[in-house]
Amino acid sequence: MKKVAIVLNSAWQAYNFRFNLARSLKNANYEVCFIAPYDEKYSKLIEEEFNFHHIKIDAKGINPVSDLKTMVSLYKLYKRIKPDIVLNFTIKPNIYSSIVTGVLDIKVISNITGLGTIFIKQTLVTKVAKLLYKIALGFNNKVFFQNSDDMNLFIDNSLIKKEKTDLLPGSGVDLNKFIPIVKKSDDKLKFLLIARLLKDKGILEYIEAIKIIKNKYENIEFQILGAVGVENNTAITEEELQVWIDNKLINYLGVTDNVQDVISEADCIVLPSYREGTPRSLLEACAMEKPIIATNVV
Repeated sequence: MKKVAIVLNSAWQAYNFRFNLARSLKNANYEVCFIAPYDEKYSKLIEEEFNFHHIKIDAKGINPVSDLKTMVSLYKLYKRIKPDIVLNFTIKPNIYSSIVTGVLDIKVISNITGLGTIFIKQTLVTKVAKLLYKIALGFNNKVFFQNSDDMNLFIDNSLIKKEKTDLLPGSGVDLNKFIPIVKKSDDKLKFLLIARLLKDKGILEYIEAIKIIKNKYENIEFQILGAVGVENNTAITEEELQVWIDNKLINYLGVTDNVQDVISEADCIVLPSYREGTPRSLLEACAMEKPIIATNVV
């Protein structure tokens, strides 16, 4: 039985976004394991069905010493568990795991589900990221993108050879889980934004729109579902969020593992993001037959 290692920068992502993929691979007679930073809740949930290997990954940091330690840890782990193929998701696994698999001559597939903050504003970090991508993706057998803009950007900048690329129309949605549900009747029209609280997700634009609309209409509720205080240089602070709550601009719903329950009670899903791969929250909304409002961006 061939072994597939799925590598991500968080156990939460592994459980919420890649679990059905792992099950499908398992049903296709592959041995599957997950590699990600340990999480008290989600690592244990994963371990109910799959082997889980802890690896320290500084998901948002730019400390080369920390990243080198990650590569050394991956090298030792791959030597021990001997995967036949490695399946990478998220930026640092796409880069550092790919380099390690190249050194060890292990087959590897990376998934570039979006390019994030460093490709929105061109900085020195962007140039370094492009160089690292070029080195790392050279070791890949295949690299999947979620939109043609991102794929063409990498090809045009000679970061990858065209024949190694392919398109996937998003990460997929479980259509047994995300089904149309009739909303319970109430007198409020509910708009819902599902995203980590980052400026790059258009949170500030959402707030400005709310201020305008609340001056014109009544019986409208604006909601936000997603983590606050995440490690990102465009992150919204808890203090900023509290001001919006205190001013009755938004209803903050926190985070959940049952996002379909929240979507079912909304009238419209909003995502004013600056750049995406293929936004999972919009795919989920469409699967549940909810109208969506989004920005015209990559």
